[in-house]
Amino acid sequence: MQLRGDLYLLGAAFIWGTTFAFQVTGMEELGPFGYAAARYLLGFFSVLAIWYGFRTRRARARAIGTYASGWKTGLAAGGIMFIATTLQQVGMTETTAGKTAFITALYIVLVPLGAVFLGRKIRRENWVGAGLAVVGLYLLSLHGSFSVAHGDVIIFISSFFWTAHILFVDRFAARVDAIELSVAQIFVCTVGSIVLAALFETVTAQALLHSWLPIFYGGVMSAGVAFTLQILGQQYAEPGPAAIIMSFESVFGALAGWLLLGEVLTRVEIMGCVLMFFGMIVTQAGLFRRQRRRGIA
Repeated sequence: MQLRGDLYLLGAAFIWGTTFAFQVTGMEELGPFGYAAARYLLGFFSVLAIWYGFRTRRARARAIGTYASGWKTGLAAGGIMFIATTLQQVGMTETTAGKTAFITALYIVLVPLGAVFLGRKIRRENWVGAGLAVVGLYLLSLHGSFSVAHGDVIIFISSFFWTAHILFVDRFAARVDAIELSVAQIFVCTVGSIVLAALFETVTAQALLHSWLPIFYGGVMSAGVAFTLQILGQQYAEPGPAAIIMSFESVFGALAGWLLLGEVLTRVEIMGCVLMFFGMIVTQAGLFRRQRRRGIA
């Protein structure tokens, strides 16, 4: 079951990473809040369709007494996610995308630390894997240079909220209806982004029409499918390995930039991808050993 959870999370990381290329084109005519509002609104309706498709499964769960509503939990998760994504978007106006990727993905280290404070046991291979992943992410995102700007501080604050979101979902995803949790959290982000776009930006119908493909991919695939995969995956995966697997969005983002936008990966960036891959393998090594022992036993 944990392997299934890891695959769900890897799928989410792939979608989030490839969304980066579409965000670049989506921001050409829309501001960050306008783009977020459009994609989350579309994401909300796509997840709502998934929720409707699972109605028979929910009815069976109610019949046998295993159903637990995910609406209230999802609203809380959505509040955390909205703060995280808003801070990230604001910070990106004053820093680079590469530094944003690195600082945000500090949840690779923050999640295990937070899990320890919440009483969860983090194994030694998780720490080793996290260390390799952080070094790899540094090489992939920063190209060896680092200076602190005002936007970097905002992004750094947002990384704590992404950490809180991962830990919150880890705590409650297996206890409530995961699809309802996803619908509720996307709803909060939709409403919040619409309010911010109305207050601070001018969104035109022409800009929305010209950006329909980035909005569609960012809404249906990223906001809808990927966040649902995250919630489903965290029902089975432990928080430390989950953070490392989800951080692979940076690797997939670099590859998507190369394939879709013509961006070239340097040797240093390729080395970063390799280190992140080994970080994921190391953090899963203990799981494979334990499963093998059970098979022999």
